[in-house]
Formats: sequence, structure tokens, C-alpha cells
Amino acid sequence: MNGAINHQSIIDAEHLKLLSIGYMLSAGFSAFFGLFGFFYVFLGIMMSEGFGHADLANQANQPPPAFFGWLFAGIGIVFITVSFTLAMLKFLAASSIKHRRSRVFIMVVAGVTCLGFPYGTALGVMTFIVLGRESVIRLFDSAAGSQPPLPVS
Repeated sequence: MNGAINHQSIIDAEHLKLLSIGYMLSAGFSAFFGLFGFFYVFLGIMMSEGFGHADLANQANQPPPAFFGWLFAGIGIVFITVSFTLAMLKFLAASSIKHRRSRVFIMVVAGVTCLGFPYGTALGVMTFIVLGRESVIRLFDSAAGSQPPLPVS
């Protein structure tokens, strides 16, 4: 009986390690692809500066208004913000998996990660499978019980 428990704990530790690595990689990819938002910001600023001149507005084929450029820049800023926020959440989830804490937070991040088809979906589903095991739940509960209580101010 003790050998089966030891075998399961080794499997759980390995699966949690792989999940942590997966979330680190996913966080890196999210941050990298978030950098493409800077292209939209740059493009939007260039469009608004180029379209905003009065001499272009008096011609027969008028260019679009300058707010289209600012719209592009706004889309880029939103894209950057969302991507970097997701990257930070995934990084925190990887750290939480490594330290065996905040199981609910990890599952929430896994749900959001499922939206990234196909690799995010696979990572999120595997997270639900691994964190749903009774042995892993006990690991997270025992790690939470061994931490000192937070000071109340």
C-alpha cells in the first residue's frame, strides 16, 4: 500500500512540474505576441499624424479622419494590455503550481487559458485533470496548512 502511495506522489509531482513548465512557456509566448501590439500603436500614430494635415483634407479624394489612426493605436494598447496581463497571470499560476498554493487561482487561470486554441486548451484541460485528483488536492491542502497565518492588521 505504501508503495502505491509513493508511486502516485511521484507521478503527481512530475505532472505538476510539467504543468509549471507549460505555464511558463505559455506566459513567455503571450508576452512575446503581445509585443506585436506595438506595431498597431506605431501604425496608428503614423496614420493619425499623416491624416491630420489640413492640406490633405482639401483635396477631392479626402483621406479618412485622424481618429482612425487613434483607433488603431487604441486597439494596439488594448492588445498589449490583455496579452501582458495574461502573461503575468500564467506566470503567477506557474509559480503557484511550483509552490503548491492557490489551487482555485490556478484553475481560474486554466479556464482562461482554455480560450487559446489548441495549445492553451490542451494546457487548461490537463490542468483541470491533474488538479482534480484527490492526491493533488491533498498536496495543496497540506501545503496551505503548513504555511504560517498572515498577520492581521
